Amino acid sequence: MAFRLPPLSSLRVFEAAARHNSFGKAADELNLTASAVSHGIQNLESWLGVELFYRKARGLRLTEAGETYAPVVNQALSMLAKATDQIPGRKATGTLSISSAPTFASKILLRRLEKFSAQFPDILVTIDTSQRVVDLTLDDFDIAIRFTSMQKHAPNWTLLGVETLLPVCSPGLKKQFGGVADAALLSRAPLIHVTSVSADWARWFQANGVELPSSIGGLRVDTMQMGFDAAILGLGIVLGRRPLVDEDIESGRLVPLTTQTITSDSGYWLVTARNDFQKPEVKLFRRWLLSELAIETDSKSAHSSAHTIQRLPR
Repeated sequence: MAFRLPPLSSLRVFEAAARHNSFGKAADELNLTASAVSHGIQNLESWLGVELFYRKARGLRLTEAGETYAPVVNQALSMLAKATDQIPGRKATGTLSISSAPTFASKILLRRLEKFSAQFPDILVTIDTSQRVVDLTLDDFDIAIRFTSMQKHAPNWTLLGVETLLPVCSPGLKKQFGGVADAALLSRAPLIHVTSVSADWARWFQANGVELPSSIGGLRVDTMQMGFDAAILGLGIVLGRRPLVDEDIESGRLVPLTTQTITSDSGYWLVTARNDFQKPEVKLFRRWLLSELAIETDSKSAHSSAHTIQRLPR
């Protein structure tokens, strides 16, 4: 059966322009000029015999025909892209879109990404750290990196690492404690609380034989990175999470206050949708990151059947 189809290049231009409602933004995405996008839309309209956009002084608006056509074109192009990605043995020359927990992205991933780009220069990497739940079967992400429970059971979940928790503060604040401080002393010190992991301090003190009052004061912030930054500024003691805090300790910006640590009951996981697990870009990145983090893949893999990542990034 012969398919009567308009030029694929015109369809790509139309899909991007319809999604952004802008020729300029479509041009930026496709690395074209705005005039080239406009010309592509005109060619498609001529081929179809209908107008797809109203051109207004204030911007673009899809016509009724355009509104009907746009979601179908988007779905068809998405299916073609996925089918291409999943061809067995395909060379990795495409894109890799990562949704990452913010602190992991800034403290772990970005420091190492130059090595990945040097090793795989044909793979274009995009990192998104917005704090929202993503569905890998619907959203445009190949990989999600999340901090969540250790109890997972599916081959598309890979454990990247478990954190060790220890109190850290600025060198100046440590001097006020005369060096190493025990748990009892720290319970009366100015603490920094990260609201996304609000139970951590209580767990750490309980493990070290001290019961914290339920109404304990101290600065409260919503991300681990902000907790680190506040501690560097001398605003209190934060419960550092290794390896995320390692760079700040190595640089001397933060210093441990005690040798008393506990192991987190959650870990960082690399997650893919089942259909994307064999995508060559995903396989290469997964193998590379595990090697970078010095993890034995076979012994550290774990699993879950869910595709939706329910725990928000940290």
